[in-house]
Amino acid sequence: MRRSDRLFDIIQILRDGKLHRARDIAARLEVSTRTIYRDMDTLVASGIPVEGERGVGYMITEAISLPPLNLSPAELEALNLGLAVVAQAADEDLKAAANTLSDKIDAVLPTSTIAEADAWKFAVYPFADAARNLTHMPLLRAAIKARQKVRLTYTSRKGDVTSRVIRPLHMEYWGKVWTVTAWCENRSDFRVFRLDLMDAAEALPELFVDEPGKRIEDYMP
Repeated sequence: MRRSDRLFDIIQILRDGKLHRARDIAARLEVSTRTIYRDMDTLVASGIPVEGERGVGYMITEAISLPPLNLSPAELEALNLGLAVVAQAADEDLKAAANTLSDKIDAVLPTSTIAEADAWKFAVYPFADAARNLTHMPLLRAAIKARQKVRLTYTSRKGDVTSRVIRPLHMEYWGKVWTVTAWCENRSDFRVFRLDLMDAAEALPELFVDEPGKRIEDYMP
């Protein structure tokens, strides 16, 4: 398993808000406890709201609130690049948010930051990997609001291709990866799908209503 995939799986384990011991996570993911300790340090350093300590356990806490930040020129370039990716998305709400966020950043920057000629030196790199997360986002967000079923063609990390009919319930961002939590009609259970692994998504005419046992509240009580 790639480390990035393992970090994603750890977040999925911790998202229930309960305390999890490192040794239990290690047994579940078939790695050493020392590896989990290192992974937790990485998640904390990445800004994921994880709290805990070795020998006690770990849990995800409340959402992150951003204090004032001092950005290096390289960090500012990375932020600008991310905004450029979002600004190319088909989702008009995200486009607008990217533009207003960019304006807020520009308003607080000192007059001399990055030399204009160098400001977009990373822009020659392809946006494909990041943009893949955004391809189906407008459809899924609309389906969540409308309570509309969606048919997915999905390739798992193991390379298995399946077709699913889902009830999309909730979307989240976990550090480079967007996910949708859904009730899977095929499996009769909750599933979490990564947007970057979706090959196709089609909104179906069939709507759904909240049913006990199939609501987002039932998955994340």
